Amino acid sequence: MTLAGWIQIALFCVIVLALVKPLGLYMTRVFTGASTPLSPVLRPIERGLYRLAGIDERHEQHWLAYAGAMLIFHAAGFVLLYGILRLQAVLPLNPADQSAVAPDLAFNTSASFVTNTNWQNYGGESTLSYLSQMLGLTHQNFLSAATGIALAVALIRGFARASARTVGSFWVDLTRCTLYVLLPLCIVYTLFLVWQGIPQTLAPYAEATTLEGGKQTIALGPVASQVAIKMLGTNGGGFFNANAAHPFENPTALSNLIQMVSIFALGAALTNVFGRMVGDERQGWAILAAMGVLFLAGTVVTYGAEGAGNPLLHALGLQGGNLEGKEVRFGIPGSALFAVVTTAASCGAVNAMHDAFTALGGMIPLVNMQLGEIIVGGVGAGLYGMLVFVVVAIFVAGLMVGRTPEYLGKKIEAREVKMAMLAILCLPLMMLGLTALATVLPAGLAGPANAGPHGFSEVLYAFTSAAANNGSAFAGLSGNTPFYNLTLGAGMLVGRFFVIIPALAIAGSLAAKKTVPASAGTFPTHGGLFVGLLVGVILIVGGLTFFPSLALGPIVEHLAGAAGQTFAAAGN
Repeated sequence: MTLAGWIQIALFCVIVLALVKPLGLYMTRVFTGASTPLSPVLRPIERGLYRLAGIDERHEQHWLAYAGAMLIFHAAGFVLLYGILRLQAVLPLNPADQSAVAPDLAFNTSASFVTNTNWQNYGGESTLSYLSQMLGLTHQNFLSAATGIALAVALIRGFARASARTVGSFWVDLTRCTLYVLLPLCIVYTLFLVWQGIPQTLAPYAEATTLEGGKQTIALGPVASQVAIKMLGTNGGGFFNANAAHPFENPTALSNLIQMVSIFALGAALTNVFGRMVGDERQGWAILAAMGVLFLAGTVVTYGAEGAGNPLLHALGLQGGNLEGKEVRFGIPGSALFAVVTTAASCGAVNAMHDAFTALGGMIPLVNMQLGEIIVGGVGAGLYGMLVFVVVAIFVAGLMVGRTPEYLGKKIEAREVKMAMLAILCLPLMMLGLTALATVLPAGLAGPANAGPHGFSEVLYAFTSAAANNGSAFAGLSGNTPFYNLTLGAGMLVGRFFVIIPALAIAGSLAAKKTVPASAGTFPTHGGLFVGLLVGVILIVGGLTFFPSLALGPIVEHLAGAAGQTFAAAGN
């Protein structure tokens, strides 16, 4: 660990915090229908889209209708993407003559991008055409990100409204998010990435002659536009197999910093949207503070572990941090911070190989995902995931003081708590259940590249990443098999929609309730005590559901490494 490394981490935090209020104000105006600086240009386009689709923007939906529209929309997106992948060989914009994607891989990829997971059991430059990358993947990157934000806004309305039967219109929220938020930001962001050296072209792959006289094919394509939305929308799927470690996806230290900032920007700003829409910005800052505590703790552990290096190498006289699997242009701090950011934010993009991290350094990304991707989380998904934990924390506070729990003037009763626990418990069911299945079936055991605890960690990480809709991988698992394509795809679908639907049910239930005036016994939810309670509940729930499984993987690896160092010292 170095002072320069900590300065990089501090600079990242300062930039993210500086963006929270301006982005939060802008998005609040977008989702409340107020005028924005872009309204003179975009408002006529918005009205035209509503007329074309036959949508009345003044008509709002009950939470069941909102959920139904969302599910129908995603089912159609799944079918469209699956069709593009299966017909890729006969569709245009395929300069490398890529063949059709296999049925099981097409299912996995369609489930992955529709759910904002972007798990990739393939190498992008060796598998997909330009059309599949643009019309298939980038298209879903926009829509899955917009869906997450729309659902977060619907849940916010549940807390903000009283005696209401509706939580907004899915179609209006989706349109406004895409048109006013994602598209304008991504246009500017794409131009920045092109300036940094990322390709944006439809030209065929380039042929180069090496210094030895050999021939090398250099993959190109419309990369910058996909990288922009993959980061800003916390999607994470790479145009290239090496993802953000590839110099055509992340060429410089500046692009690395901005990519990390963009991963957190919208998710962090949505906490400010929450505070503004419920009429008390302090509530949003409290939620962001809880996220920040968990994020900083994970960053300290990961950077500390990677900076300290491998104890087995130290025993052999090789000192220094762990640079295995990392790009020299980013170094240990840029790689460790990126790993924490991408798994705290449900992004899944990687600029280093997590499989090569130290045991404790690799454990933090796993913990971030197993907590439910609520440390900032995916755009929208992080906020509604955190609000689910808020419901549980408020319920626990009510039990401790012996009164009906309240949050923002709404009584938290049995229905809300049941829906919150359903959303929370579906994740360990898929992560641990599918891991258990993979570790006893021959088809599952054929996947890990390593034996012992690390091989178990590779399998656990894969199913955790899928169900948490993250998409990053330990990269030591051979996942492009029918078994893993189908089970990982199932985990992604359950991890996305079995959390969304209970969250919408909570929104509908809270919106219908009357607001109760605060009293002397009301638990304040904007101070340090509430932040501490919320963090404690998150860690306790995570500890009860996941930490026993962690002890079989990274912690055992760490203890094994320490034991190896002791034995080596004894031998000397």
